[in-house]
Order: sequence, then C-alpha cells, then structure tokens
Amino acid sequence: METAVETRGHAARLDALLQPIDWSQPDPRATAFRFEAPSGTLAAWSIGDPANPRVVLVPGATGSKEDFVLLAPPLVEAGYFVQSYDLAGQYESAGAGPSTRTGRWDYPLYLADFIAFLEAGEPAHVLGYSFAGILAQLALAGRPELFRSLTLLTSPPLTGNVFRGVKIVGPFARFASPHVGAGLMIWGIQTNKNGVDERRLEFVRARLAVTRRESVDDIIALMMNTPDVTAAVATAGVPLLVATGQHDLWSVRLHAEYADRIGAELAVYRTGHSPCETTPNQLALDMVATFRRAEQLA
Repeated sequence: METAVETRGHAARLDALLQPIDWSQPDPRATAFRFEAPSGTLAAWSIGDPANPRVVLVPGATGSKEDFVLLAPPLVEAGYFVQSYDLAGQYESAGAGPSTRTGRWDYPLYLADFIAFLEAGEPAHVLGYSFAGILAQLALAGRPELFRSLTLLTSPPLTGNVFRGVKIVGPFARFASPHVGAGLMIWGIQTNKNGVDERRLEFVRARLAVTRRESVDDIIALMMNTPDVTAAVATAGVPLLVATGQHDLWSVRLHAEYADRIGAELAVYRTGHSPCETTPNQLALDMVATFRRAEQLA
C-alpha cells in the first residue's frame, strides 16, 4: 500500500506530465444536461456512477464547467459522482438571468440557483472556485444540510471588497467601478496575462465571446460587497478545505489566516489561481482526504 508521501509524489508526477488539451470537448464519459433553475436554464454535465457519493464543482466569474475537465476524472476514479454547471449569464448558461426583480445578476439569483442544484440530489461534497466560493459559503451558512464538505478553491479570503487584498492592485481597489474592474479582468484574460497555452487561450476567448458582459460586471460588484458569514461557515459542522496556489491573486498568508478563522485545512500548490487546471491530481488528492473526513463523521 502506498504511503501518503508516495501518493503525493505520484499526483505531482501526473500533474507534471499534463499536456495541452481541447477544452471545448467534454470528457467522453460525461453526460451533458440542462438544469431548470430559478434564473433560467443552466448548462451542466455529470460524470461517474450516480450511486456513488456526490461531488458538485462550481466555477467562478468568466468560468464554466469545462474548468474541471481535468479534476473530475481522478475524483471519479476515487469513487465519486461528479457534477458541474455554468453560472447564470456565463458561457452556455448565458441566457439565464438577470433577476426579474432587480434586473441584475445578484446574490439572491446566484444563491437560489446554487441551492436548487444541490437540492436536486443527495447532500454533496462541494467545491466553490473563486467567486463561487463566496456563493458556496452563503449556501452553507443557510442550508448546511445540503453539504457533506466544502472546498474553497482560490476563493477570496476576505469579506467586504475582496479586491483590496489582491496583490499589487489592492490599494487601488476602492477607486475602481465594477465595470472598470470587470474590464481589467477580461483584458487580462484575453491578452493571456495568465500565461496559458494556446489551446486554453483559444477556449477562454471563445467562452468570453458568449458570456454576458453585464453578468461579469455584476459579479465584480458582488465581490466588492461580500457578506461576512465566516462564523456560520466555521460552525456548520462539515470538513473544510482551503486550496490555493502560491501565485494566486491573494497571498498565501491571507488564505492561511482565513483557513484558520473557519477551521479549515490548508493546501498550497506550486501554481497560480487555477489549480483545477494545472495541479488537478494534487487538488483531487486533498479533496478526497477531506471527503474521507466527512465520511468518518457520518
């Protein structure tokens, strides 16, 4: 039987061998479906045996379910049933929203969708990526019975205006409007400031072309007004994992401090904001360890 160190080394070796892929092509084992949510119709997929414990992976702003193409297979191989969906206004869910009440993609809209998706199956191990980590914590604070565990993947480790903690630009965050902030983020993605390979860049540019710009503006506005539910998350009674890259937008120190505040395990990888793309096997290893802790509590 492999030791923990050998398992970690094996995962790191698998990540080091990753090659560019066509991100627009789903895993051939995945089943695409449409989910009727409060905001409208959301694009989703599932992979694995539905009889196995459920994992729900939720992408962030300008992202999509395809961000988890490399993360889902090792979770399935570990014995889990994995699902993901595009947020309202984003990529193949671009037609969903805005709110009929406010005309915006707001917290009530995203939270209603999040909870509806969780309610459509058994309690799940949930991963919230970046902005979706905020949504996941709001959902956990209000409906903890829907969760078996929660992983926060490069999710903002702050409340209020979370951009105040972003490296370099943080001191200027309070001067930028949501539209300007969204524009800067989109410009950075389109000009490949993340340094991704050409196939990934081609996909993210195509995804941005159909994502509703207004929804991105509204998400940035929401991230400038992040509710503080840390106390409720810390006392929700489910295992928590904070996972980040050494070169994330927010420092490892801030992530470590936030993990301590909510009583979460901390995992740090030698990458940036997207460990689900660049170190998926190591991330999966830490997620499964979190799942096992939850199963021991059940």
